[in-house]
Amino acid sequence: MLEAQAHHQIKTLLRQEESDWPHHLTLSRLVARSLRRRDTTLVQLPPSSSERWWLGLLVPLCLAPEAGALVLTAPQRRRLLQLELPRLRNQGLRLPCWQGTTPPEGPQLWLMDVAELIQAHRDGHLGTRQLLIPEMDQLSRRMRNALTFEITPHHWDELRQACPQAEAGLMELHDRMSRQLFAGATRPGGAVRLEGSAGQALRDLLQLMPSSPEPWDKLRKINPADWTEWAELDHRLLQWRWQLAPLEPLLLLRGVLQDHPCLMFSSNGDNARLDLEFEQAGVVPDVRATLRERELNEPLPLYAPRRQPLPNTRIYSQHLLEESRRLILGQAGMTILLINDDQLRRQLTSSLAAEFGRRVDHESTAPESNGVVTCSWDWWLEHQEHLPSPAQLIIGMLPLASLDNPLTSARVERLKQQGEDWFRTLLLPEALSLIPAAIAPLRRSGGRLAILDGRLRGRSWGDQVLHRLEPWIPLQRLLPD
Repeated sequence: MLEAQAHHQIKTLLRQEESDWPHHLTLSRLVARSLRRRDTTLVQLPPSSSERWWLGLLVPLCLAPEAGALVLTAPQRRRLLQLELPRLRNQGLRLPCWQGTTPPEGPQLWLMDVAELIQAHRDGHLGTRQLLIPEMDQLSRRMRNALTFEITPHHWDELRQACPQAEAGLMELHDRMSRQLFAGATRPGGAVRLEGSAGQALRDLLQLMPSSPEPWDKLRKINPADWTEWAELDHRLLQWRWQLAPLEPLLLLRGVLQDHPCLMFSSNGDNARLDLEFEQAGVVPDVRATLRERELNEPLPLYAPRRQPLPNTRIYSQHLLEESRRLILGQAGMTILLINDDQLRRQLTSSLAAEFGRRVDHESTAPESNGVVTCSWDWWLEHQEHLPSPAQLIIGMLPLASLDNPLTSARVERLKQQGEDWFRTLLLPEALSLIPAAIAPLRRSGGRLAILDGRLRGRSWGDQVLHRLEPWIPLQRLLPD
């Protein structure tokens, strides 16, 4: 049986390699079982796994490489090819891998990124292979990024050259759209949602043309109801780039997961958000398994005063500076300060640098031992593996998406039209899903967490944030290390 063979192989390998992760054997059995049964399995990993799941995934695949298509990011593929496969070969295990847009002909594991997954599905090349998705919680976002495309001023020129008979109409539409966009811009360099009749008039014109170059042909084929459109403005040149992104890619590409068995890993612990995405994809996992770690059960010291201003108040930036200064003073270890608002984050970085000097840096992977790194949530989640564990984490602002973002506002508008509670269906679950992975390094280091966002105590949903942080203990006073 595949489970027994995988268990034996990984047990032999672990005798020769030391590892402090306790889930290798359990994970290998779950993976082997899913490969043998060809079912849809979701494995919830601890947020602190930091890609220690490789052995548990790859050892069963060495015994059945032809069974799967492994969906990886570029860094994950490099790690697989440069580190994990040589590591297996040193222990006498072989895993033949195939890279390309067409399926392998022999018994090989097919490696692909999300864009290649979408194309393979559309071309019908996936066949009976099981999809192996190590970061299921990121799949929707990565699909959206893969499907997003843009139309530049250069593309307008190409369209006029390809269809000279429509040149006058195209120039009139472009001028009308340009006037609307720049008139509606609230600040230089901002993004403006593309709305109004000009966009539809352009689509109608494209339908009359016998053919059009890319990306215009792609624009002609999409359903505007499933996509959002916005323009990124360049006030200096008075030009703009037309961006188009799908609202819910799992709904748009429903068959990708629905038509194939899937083995999925997730580490954000947000079952509500995952269940919504499974509903969009038309998938119900046959098996759900959760792996936990003892270190995540240690209470986290939490500094979150009850009376703090809200982020939309005038005194909030000053409050953020004063509290951050108090938290950094006397701190011997590294501090991470998380704020998504770019303007506020850079302003705070400058103010802190004026007081603490070179200790303070903006989104740097080479801080001093007692450095202060200010960054966005996405940057921290992407780069935390390249940084030492922090002594403290300061959440300046909870990661609720802004309605100023055209994509977020379009997704919210869609939910409003459906009569949904858009805040508790979209914004809050997506924010909560980021928290476990963001604070996992803090639990390993035994550091403290500070939340300076007044909404934590001032809004009813703040209790859900506190629940996601459990276990924690209140820190009433700040004492120097």
